[in-house]
Amino acid sequence: MTDFFDYLSPISQEILSNDDEGYAEGQLGKQILTTEDPLFDINNADIVFIGVNENRGNGKIPKQNNAADVIRKQLYNLMFWHTDVVLADIGNVQQGASLQDSYAAIKTVVEELFIRNKTVVLIGGSHDVSLAQYMAYKSTNQSLEMSCIDAEINISTQSKIPAEQFLMQVFTGEPNLLKHYNHIGFQSYYTHPGMLQTLDKLRFDFYRLGNVLQDIYEMEPVLRNSNMVSFDIAAIKHSDAPVNTKYPNGFTGIEACTLTNFAGMSDKINSIGFYGLDANDDQNETSAAQVAQMIWYFIDGKYKSKMEASFTEAEKFNEYTTVLNDYQIKFIQSKRTSRWWMQMPNEDFVACSYNDYVSASNNVLPERWLRVQERN
Repeated sequence: MTDFFDYLSPISQEILSNDDEGYAEGQLGKQILTTEDPLFDINNADIVFIGVNENRGNGKIPKQNNAADVIRKQLYNLMFWHTDVVLADIGNVQQGASLQDSYAAIKTVVEELFIRNKTVVLIGGSHDVSLAQYMAYKSTNQSLEMSCIDAEINISTQSKIPAEQFLMQVFTGEPNLLKHYNHIGFQSYYTHPGMLQTLDKLRFDFYRLGNVLQDIYEMEPVLRNSNMVSFDIAAIKHSDAPVNTKYPNGFTGIEACTLTNFAGMSDKINSIGFYGLDANDDQNETSAAQVAQMIWYFIDGKYKSKMEASFTEAEKFNEYTTVLNDYQIKFIQSKRTSRWWMQMPNEDFVACSYNDYVSASNNVLPERWLRVQERN
């Protein structure tokens, strides 16, 4: 085992044994690779799970919160359909003496998994753990596009609570790795208008909950273009995630699963974090079951992504060209998945939707094209 395993504690035997009942054939808990297996080899895995129980950043009085294991308990009992997507669970990152120590440990573990070209799923922890997830990208030596799904935009300049202002460090910290930022599902009554003006000046994109709900499929290209996703359970309405006691409105559980399925379908995303679940407040583990199903849909999306053709296989795409306002825009559509891309003036292809093609066909530059071009 390499050194980064020293930062980890093993999965509890209760989870591994399913309270001594064992897991049935077909359940995820029967298929997942764990470090308890003497033949465990992380190199065989496509997706690696890491538990995080660091919650000091949420500003509450510290108390035992085993959210990672509670989510695992629900996840391991789900049926596993895609055995050609190899899963591994390497345990929980040990809590450091300070919050910064925990960040450093999480960053180190995720960084090492990136070096091994693994897709990382972080479960548990308060939303500020996203900062450690983000800093792990230093090892990739490339800028990244980050998407956050949350009811609020955590860039408070007045709060000292890390979970309420960690995005400020992402936006202004050095070294700055951020190429672009998307915020999905913010709720206007919790968001100061000046905050949106600031994001707009930075050419970041933000999508109000009501607008997303009008056509959630427009979020698929947003997530397909992303490298990192951070999902706060606060984005899900209280009735579907009872542990979320602050926000009565939000995404339904099904909509949350749709978004994580989109994320899994991206061939660019190599980390996703599921944050904000306090197991102490989760009656009947309903919210943990919701997160487990969101993770299941992420895995399902990863399976679908393996079906996509490479851009070099031109015969597996339909090609369309539109001309407007002195711009010639090439669109391609996958024959396998029906997904769309459009070519920018610098010849890069970016993910888009059918609606973007329709706009261009009607002699209107797509809003997505304009926003990307502004950033180039």
